[in-house]
Amino acid sequence: MSHKIAILGASGYTGAELVRLIATHPGMEIAALGANSKAGQGMAQVFPHLRHLDLPDLVTIDEIGFADIDLCFCALPHKTSQEVISALPRDLRIVDLSADFRLRDPAAYEKWYGNPHAAVELQKEAVYGLTEFYRDEIRAARLVAGTGCNAATGQYLLRPLIAAGVIDLEDIILDLKCGVSGAGRSLRENLLHAELSEGYHAYAVGGTHRHLGEFDQEFSAIAGRDVRIQFTPHLVPANRGILATGYVRGEAGAIHDALAAQYDDEPFIELLPMGEAPSTRHVRGSNFCHIGVVADRIPGKTIVIAALDNLTKGSSGQALQNANLMLDIQETEGLMLAPVFP
Repeated sequence: MSHKIAILGASGYTGAELVRLIATHPGMEIAALGANSKAGQGMAQVFPHLRHLDLPDLVTIDEIGFADIDLCFCALPHKTSQEVISALPRDLRIVDLSADFRLRDPAAYEKWYGNPHAAVELQKEAVYGLTEFYRDEIRAARLVAGTGCNAATGQYLLRPLIAAGVIDLEDIILDLKCGVSGAGRSLRENLLHAELSEGYHAYAVGGTHRHLGEFDQEFSAIAGRDVRIQFTPHLVPANRGILATGYVRGEAGAIHDALAAQYDDEPFIELLPMGEAPSTRHVRGSNFCHIGVVADRIPGKTIVIAALDNLTKGSSGQALQNANLMLDIQETEGLMLAPVFP
């Protein structure tokens, strides 16, 4: 059986990544591509790397008939998703890649995103889309809220350690580097090649990054108490990839064991041998996440590192993984692509 799929926001990076992944998926057919700013164009005009595919033209969202659509991916900007999803048919299954439904508390959403939530009832319905930890809820969900790419990477490192009680919750530092595609496709001065290349910089320093809302929500729920980590993201002059380095107080052996217990049966999470550190170049273009554990020279302290592709495992690959569950398709379908190297 082939399920008909719509992608809204198909002219952005995550929309194009969804097309790339679904194009060879045996259980899905792309039936509609929405992109208001590029409506009327063919996908080959917007993304020449996809010109070999037989795809519908880009249209406005209003032009899409959803009666025959089985699942819709919304790869739209933050805040826009609330308005668009509110107007979609109530029986349509949706995977949202924006930040609009990630935070369960409307007050937390307003704190981190600066405006009141415009679809509070839908926000209550949404299931958080970190697949490895919310499988049962995702299978039954109508609306799944994909995680932030930075938030996913940090959680793959730290969730099992918090749950197992093998680290000090008062001493967690997360240092994260992300490729420029994580900032989206919009034209911005600070993302020009001359402004970005040959250097990298920290941003949202001091606890202002919006993905901290996800860390606060998820880590505190696991621990049963408030957990606040130190988190600094950095923008690096690479197109894809996230490398997250966590500095924690806890014994390396116990930390490695906790991660192994959590991920040994996971198809997309690869725990490296003790002492080996991962690299973004080894997960590029794939739905895999590599995790490494290294004992620090300071007794009782450990360094944990995760690498993933922000557009795939951090966003569109995660979204497809969730959609597979929602449509009762094998979870790994369409996602076992080997990383691109070099």
